Amino acid sequence: MLQRVQTIWLFLASAAIFCLFLFPYLQVYNPDGSFRAVKITGVQESVGGQIVQSETFLALTIITVIVALIPLITIFLFKNRKLQIKLCYLSIAAVLGFSFWLVQTAKKVLGPITLQSENYGLGVILPSLSVFFIVLALRGIRKDEKLIKSADRLR
Repeated sequence: MLQRVQTIWLFLASAAIFCLFLFPYLQVYNPDGSFRAVKITGVQESVGGQIVQSETFLALTIITVIVALIPLITIFLFKNRKLQIKLCYLSIAAVLGFSFWLVQTAKKVLGPITLQSENYGLGVILPSLSVFFIVLALRGIRKDEKLIKSADRLR
């Protein structure tokens, strides 16, 4: 059923990944007042008071959409709970792999810059938040599976 709590958790997991398009995950401010922001779509820099996208990440953008669609698709497989559970595990693995790719991309773009706590954007916590929501959805799916099995034993 679409009216279950795991639907909300899976939707929030998908929305958290899609929010990466809005928020940068790293921001580096230079002493001269310019900055570099690393987002899913690419690197944005301030040049002469204007924000310019200096580098584009097409593959990262496409993978972000795919990773965000997995929990969204999982919502509509409510009749097959075992497949939902497998897709939740796949989604967790995909988000973790995606997070690793984000870190490697940031290291490549920023180079030997030492990052401090003010350099991290809101996008840093969104993949972790997505994994948390998927785990909560997984707990709800298992609870439904347990309820169905107990109801089948009573018949």
